[in-house]
Amino acid sequence: MSAIDDLPPLRDIVARFDLSARKALGQNFLFDLNLTSRIARAAGPLDGITIVEIGPGPGGLTRALLAAGAERVIAVERDQRCLPALEMIASRYPGRLDVIHGDALQIDLAPRLAGSPARIIANLPYNIASALLVSWLTVEPWPPWFSSLTLMFQREVADRLYAAPGTSDYGRLSILTQWRCTGGRLFDVAPTAFVPPPKVTSSVVHLVPRPNPEDCDRRSLERLTQATFSQRRKMLRSSLRQLIETPENLLAELEIDPTRRAETLTVADFIRLANRLPRQPATLAL
Repeated sequence: MSAIDDLPPLRDIVARFDLSARKALGQNFLFDLNLTSRIARAAGPLDGITIVEIGPGPGGLTRALLAAGAERVIAVERDQRCLPALEMIASRYPGRLDVIHGDALQIDLAPRLAGSPARIIANLPYNIASALLVSWLTVEPWPPWFSSLTLMFQREVADRLYAAPGTSDYGRLSILTQWRCTGGRLFDVAPTAFVPPPKVTSSVVHLVPRPNPEDCDRRSLERLTQATFSQRRKMLRSSLRQLIETPENLLAELEIDPTRRAETLTVADFIRLANRLPRQPATLAL
């Protein structure tokens, strides 16, 4: 019996279904149910709440969410080997766990929520963590279908989310996150908490969407940050030439020194610049 429910310990479940974490899927399993319960609590009271979880694996965090009172958990799992373990949990919590077998980057979850708000809580697969976050931060319309995100990343990714201008971690992900969300890092998780242990420390972050972020064309902001941070050592007067013919004129109008580099601009500076760029469709990934 485990500490949070009457299901077998996770190690026994993993052994029963011969589940070994696969590097190609970005998997690192959490066996410590005290730790998964801490992650669940970090998202606030869960009674009556619908949770979206990405990459549940054998279900350690899933169990913690259900034991903490989540009304419903929608778990998206790409690895078919994990489905029998998740079905055990679904049987233990009838009507409260929906398991979707598929790629989280390809699934639109909003229609499954029937208009009710949800929270995203996940130990994200590291190989798609940044891409998933970007997909959530760029959803339209805004405010989004989720009310908060409580996520585990590699610490180096977490550092980028709320990095300050002028630091080496400051970049495109920092600007997008800070434009549309508030929040920050809650706590770190040592590599020894995982099986297999990764080579890096992980961090749990909590993000809350801003209901009214500063008005900005999201596609223009993505184009701008791609152009400037892909050449972060170049001065703005050079890196902006791929977007406009005479960047010096625009920079002068906005009273931005053309010899500055992208990493020195604030989020507000990027928004002012983005709002003055010619608008055109773009498909970018951070």
